[in-house]
Amino acid sequence: MSLLVIGIGHPFRRDDAVGWRVADRVERLGLAQVTVLRHHGEGTDLMARWQGHERVVLVDATCAGSIPGTVRHWDDPTAVPAASFPKSSHVFGLAEALSLAASLGRLPPSMRVVGIEGADFSAGEGLDPRVMDSVDAAVMLVVNFMDEG
Repeated sequence: MSLLVIGIGHPFRRDDAVGWRVADRVERLGLAQVTVLRHHGEGTDLMARWQGHERVVLVDATCAGSIPGTVRHWDDPTAVPAASFPKSSHVFGLAEALSLAASLGRLPPSMRVVGIEGADFSAGEGLDPRVMDSVDAAVMLVVNFMDEG
């Protein structure tokens, strides 16, 4: 069964790029039946991207006050704490997309959300070393999800 992996973030906002880094690593694995996308995180477009896919993994940076590099995952997208994926009041982001999709019955049948706690979301490139060290653990969560299907 195919799997869609979406790395969410912004490549020029330091730790916000971690979702893209995980997506890059998954893509380099060359796994059969895995499609990898890099996405900016706007919620309505994100919902459109996962439509028609049976199995989806979303990977994004979190800002929940945990130790930078902490990796969490949720296999029930309705249980994802919105406060872990904060957005400005002008952006419809991941948490809002999950909530709306659940209300509309538009979540994929099988979904995993992987969150990696960031430290620095300022303008610039390069991940905090603790966040960079967490990328392999996040990749394993993606691969394990694929193996579970």
